[in-house]
Amino acid sequence: MPQDPAERRVTVTGPPRRTRRATGHYRPRTEIDEQTTLGHTYVRSLMRTQLRTSLAAFGVLVLLVGPLPLVFAAAPDARRLRWAVLGFCLYAPLILLARWYVRRAERNERDFVRLTEDR
Repeated sequence: MPQDPAERRVTVTGPPRRTRRATGHYRPRTEIDEQTTLGHTYVRSLMRTQLRTSLAAFGVLVLLVGPLPLVFAAAPDARRLRWAVLGFCLYAPLILLARWYVRRAERNERDFVRLTEDR
């Protein structure tokens, strides 16, 4: 049986009926991309936390390496002591400090991304 032309399905394409309004929806990433005052505040917050983390790591590094000249001056003829301090007593804490710094910096960045995600 042939179909009537009135019963045929027709696909109509056109512009979408619903559009999102950006004015009523808060988007932190847009604030950052457009470099508004609020976006600048978000970025400054991340920079401050990263600076705080790096200053803490630097402080621990100074406490580890700073007294070494005093230790070496206390025992001027002790070559083995110098190698032991530099090779064994200092290397492991530096590795741990580096790991702590990287993990903390990555956590700061993850928290920043989580803060600025669209919800």
